[in-house]
Amino acid sequence: MTGFPFTEAMPIRFASDLPARTEVVVIGGGVIGVCTALFLARQGVPVVLLEKGRIAAEQSSRNWGWVRVQGRDAAEIPILLEAREHWQAFEQQIEGGVGLTTCGVLYLADKAGHIAGYEGWLAEAAPFDLDSHILSKAQLTELLPAAQPLWHGALYTPSDMRAEPWVAVPRIADLAREAGARIVEGCAVRTLETTGGAVSSVVTEKGEIKTSSVVLAGGAWSRLFLRRMGLDIPQLSVRSSAMATAEMPEFTSISGGDSTFSFRRRADGGYTITPAGFSELFVGPDAFRSLRDYLPLLRQGGFDYKLRAAAPAGYPDAWGTPRRWSADAQSPFERMRILNPTPNAGALARLLYRFRQAFPGVDTPVPKATWAGMIDAMPDVVPVVDRVDALPGLTVSTGMCGHGFGIGPAFGRITAALVQGDDTGHDLSRFRFDRFRDGTPFQPGPTI
Repeated sequence: MTGFPFTEAMPIRFASDLPARTEVVVIGGGVIGVCTALFLARQGVPVVLLEKGRIAAEQSSRNWGWVRVQGRDAAEIPILLEAREHWQAFEQQIEGGVGLTTCGVLYLADKAGHIAGYEGWLAEAAPFDLDSHILSKAQLTELLPAAQPLWHGALYTPSDMRAEPWVAVPRIADLAREAGARIVEGCAVRTLETTGGAVSSVVTEKGEIKTSSVVLAGGAWSRLFLRRMGLDIPQLSVRSSAMATAEMPEFTSISGGDSTFSFRRRADGGYTITPAGFSELFVGPDAFRSLRDYLPLLRQGGFDYKLRAAAPAGYPDAWGTPRRWSADAQSPFERMRILNPTPNAGALARLLYRFRQAFPGVDTPVPKATWAGMIDAMPDVVPVVDRVDALPGLTVSTGMCGHGFGIGPAFGRITAALVQGDDTGHDLSRFRFDRFRDGTPFQPGPTI
């Protein structure tokens, strides 16, 4: 079985000298950071994107590959509808495409009570006139004939899509570079310097860049970087495991899953299958510090993370990971270029058993690769996308809660607008940086 293709052994594709000065620096080479740099460059804004490891080597290449509106928070739905348009444009603009396919997404109800939850989400989504609808058991059997009649019905959105995470984000980075963005892999940002309380430069392991505007799109590492700057958000990182199968006959082109497993067809003829509802939280200092923020989710039964012992050394919330370091000393971001968690072998073994139960007429998948990623999670299951009042010049776009790949192009465009003080075209009040500390009532996103 092969391992995950994105490692520190990968050759650097994006290299450049650091300029002495630029208008905007983007920290983080995942889908959010790359798309932010792309839209800034296309508007003629001088921008430098700095990535400590490799472009898309962490969660942006490790996710399920879904581009879905289904099940999203009402505040995210119009943003995801915009993201669909960007994905369609990328498919046309990039030679060879990004593997974009309109496949539909199914939420399969393995418990009768799930249907009521789907109906509740449909009521909230009604103003957006989506094509989402409930399937009866009989309708589901007709749509998914290879499956055992295990499910009570499903929520179905035929217009939802999928793309190829291993392919897409590096190719979008190519577009950004062609548009004029300067992209530098293997270059960690250690800290920000300020003048008069506002951002005045970024300090990297390779030197300093003068700038008055910085975007932090660091995924699972964002909270650690913010704490170095005296700022905090209750973001945690949780492990999610996945498996790629070898090529196999297509039993469905639809992406779907229930409360125990999910599946999607890949462009290479295999499937990505994952344990659904099985994310693991390694307990560390930030987890204890954030207990108060996550209590409402715990009380409402929406805390689906399995608690695990202390994180391995070097992880963002490991006990030994420094929270303070000097600008001229090695940072945690240099010590771990790529966060490459070991997948949960037991969960993946159970996954194959569950697959055989659901699709008894389909040949048992042959594992081709397994991996895990660290998802940046928030207590209310929606991200932080905002300018930081406490540190003028800093814009944060993080905490995507496992939704970042699909929605990333739109949040990249929005983040680019925020940096420039332009109208974003969307109501972003749900995603404010200060919402956990300014008395805003807790409002969890959908957990269907």
